[in-house]
Amino acid sequence: MSGLTVSDYLLQRLNEIGIDHLFGVPGDFNLAFLDRVIAHPRLAWVGCANELNAAYAADGYARSRRAGALLTTFGVGELSAINGIAGSYAEYVPVIHIVGAPSLSAQQRGDLIHHSLGDGDFSHFLRMQREVTVAQATLTADNACVEIDRVMREALTQRRPGYLLLPVDVAGAPACSPGQPLTLQTQPDDQALQAFRCAAEALLSGARSVSLLADFLADRFGVQQQLAHWLETVPLPHATLLMGKGVLDEQRTGFAGTYAGEGCADGTRRVIEQADVIITVGVRFTDTITVGFTQQIGTAKNIDVQPFSVTVAGQRFDSLPMSTVIEELRQLCQRYAARWTLDYCQPAPLAANDQPGLTQNAFWQAIQAFLQPGDLLVAEQGTAAFGAAALRLPTGAKLVVQPLWGSIGYTLPAAFGAQTAEPERRVILLIGDGSAQLTVQELSSMMRDNLKPLIFVLNNGGYTVERAINGASQRYNDIADWNWTQIPQALSTACPAQSWRVLETVQLTEVLKLIADARRLSLVEVVLPRLDMPPLLQQVSASLHQRNSAQ
Repeated sequence: MSGLTVSDYLLQRLNEIGIDHLFGVPGDFNLAFLDRVIAHPRLAWVGCANELNAAYAADGYARSRRAGALLTTFGVGELSAINGIAGSYAEYVPVIHIVGAPSLSAQQRGDLIHHSLGDGDFSHFLRMQREVTVAQATLTADNACVEIDRVMREALTQRRPGYLLLPVDVAGAPACSPGQPLTLQTQPDDQALQAFRCAAEALLSGARSVSLLADFLADRFGVQQQLAHWLETVPLPHATLLMGKGVLDEQRTGFAGTYAGEGCADGTRRVIEQADVIITVGVRFTDTITVGFTQQIGTAKNIDVQPFSVTVAGQRFDSLPMSTVIEELRQLCQRYAARWTLDYCQPAPLAANDQPGLTQNAFWQAIQAFLQPGDLLVAEQGTAAFGAAALRLPTGAKLVVQPLWGSIGYTLPAAFGAQTAEPERRVILLIGDGSAQLTVQELSSMMRDNLKPLIFVLNNGGYTVERAINGASQRYNDIADWNWTQIPQALSTACPAQSWRVLETVQLTEVLKLIADARRLSLVEVVLPRLDMPPLLQQVSASLHQRNSAQ
């Protein structure tokens, strides 16, 4: 095959937006496309154990890059991955999902093709994907280049997944080289900007105190450096929620801790909620990170900045990009900050370890001391994520969690994707034993690719978060007892990994010293009491139990 094809055009666009790796699983409808992937000089194929893991890995990759990409086959492959794509949609992660499909001629004839539902309708899965992607396209030889650009542009603008159905005969069709770079349209509405500026100034000019609360959408829409500049020029008490932990430098003066409504320290809640004006940037108040919607942030004193709109004391202004709004607010704050009283508090310390043996408290104290600037923590929903909420991250460190979608097992493949995106960064995975059993196969891919994450399996004998919500002793919260330290050996003949099992705090401390600068994948099984859990998780579990038990 000679000349530029639709496959080549697609790969060139993926590479242009910062994607150097394509995750997925081969299938007969995507093999011809995969040949072009293998031949590409700057985009590597990353085969995964299954399509769901590949979707999680692409999500983890996209959280460290501008976007991620996933390749599956039609029907069986794409439906295996759709849970992961739904998580990316819920949490604003741009993953381009490419699906190899039967030829257009076979589809037009209604052939009873394998991987279909056998009814001649090849649009079933496209209709399903419309619910969890922001843009979709069925590619043809005539529309491919235009549609690829449209779907990618929309995915990057909205920071959500896009879907490309690539029939086998279209993949090899001729195409022209992209005429110009893929550009995004993010111009603000001048009239709305002026109206917002007046409303915000009226609120800020009369304030005696102002606080700033940031969350994950600030990270997704790339305003982290703007926020840092804002807080450097205008001192404000500030905090993040769990989903956005790491978007603000937690070592900066004025950082008050992780905000969680009734679940956070009194000081954190005071400096955020009791300010005359509360500026929220990229915040979404979900149930698990607010202990059942216990935040007390009144509309009348709130300036709420979302990706494409801002609301000032209940008045909404649309067609305003987040970056534009932040710069306007920074300038307004700089103008009036001299009038404001600064009410700072120190982040609450970790809970004291007042019990013998290796407990949750002891573990998190050890992890706090283990952290280094620039670390990337990936914490599974459950004891791991809610324990990590109490950590004070070093400068440059980031936390990846999935508390909104909360798909069990997400973090192990996500850590694989994140480490692939940033192979020189120290990636620390914190995952429960129950969660790890769902996706542990991807350890083999990590070892195959010579990646070196530090993996802590929190073994508390089952689904502790579920035990806390309901059925503490019910068998549905039990899992099979695995020999975790032998798993790497079982998944790799070469096994470039090292493993430990720790039952005492002193053992954990010694292992942490050994792996601090590890040159190989390290797996540490941390044996913890079955019903022991971080304080924040206790509060969240009680809230969930109450809500789920309501008649």
